[in-house]
Amino acid sequence: MVYLYLLIAIIAEVIATSSIKASEGFRKLVPSLLVIIGYTISFTLLALVLNTLPVGISYASWSGLGTFFVAILSYFLYKQKLDTVAMCGMTMIIAGVLMINVFSKTAGH
Repeated sequence: MVYLYLLIAIIAEVIATSSIKASEGFRKLVPSLLVIIGYTISFTLLALVLNTLPVGISYASWSGLGTFFVAILSYFLYKQKLDTVAMCGMTMIIAGVLMINVFSKTAGH
């Protein structure tokens, strides 16, 4: 259940972060509400996750996957391109999150 909460927290954070640009400096109501609601959900669920998982592991997963998915979403929503170096970096982020959660004893398996 804790990993489901973490996944939903990541999705909510990605929606909130992606909506910041669309809010145009918080001048557009709907994207601004998505930012506020998304971050509220994300931080609430992240706080629940921290009752079970270590903060370093939780935050690395939340921020790393969030960064990856925001970059992918920005490519489609805002036509923001990623060069080869950026794509390699994103691949390393995913590899790091997988290594931590699958192989590390610190993750609390």
